[in-house]
Amino acid sequence: MAIDYATAEPGTKEIVHEQLYCAFTGGPVIAEEAYWAPPLVTFRQLITAIAQGVAHSPGTLGTILFAEQPNVPYAPAAREQLAARRSAEQIKLLVGLLVVIALLAAPILFLAMQ
Repeated sequence: MAIDYATAEPGTKEIVHEQLYCAFTGGPVIAEEAYWAPPLVTFRQLITAIAQGVAHSPGTLGTILFAEQPNVPYAPAAREQLAARRSAEQIKLLVGLLVVIALLAAPILFLAMQ
């Protein structure tokens, strides 16, 4: 039986029964117990996406970086591991940005001192 969305009531919800898998560990997750959050984006994935976006389609770089990511399921037991991994990736990003700033600022400071 198909649902005709044009004539369906606004409160009608379609329930899909499928097996969900944790996006972090890959283990099966029950839909009612799943922790739904945006996907984990690693520092390497971020740099790769930026580099490929600049090389292939610079016009879509804003969409790639700022579009809202759909939530994915995580196992409740993996929540602490996920938080630690997100913190580690944020530290990598911060250190990377500080290195880039230092590389850009060092020649300017050396030229200003002469």
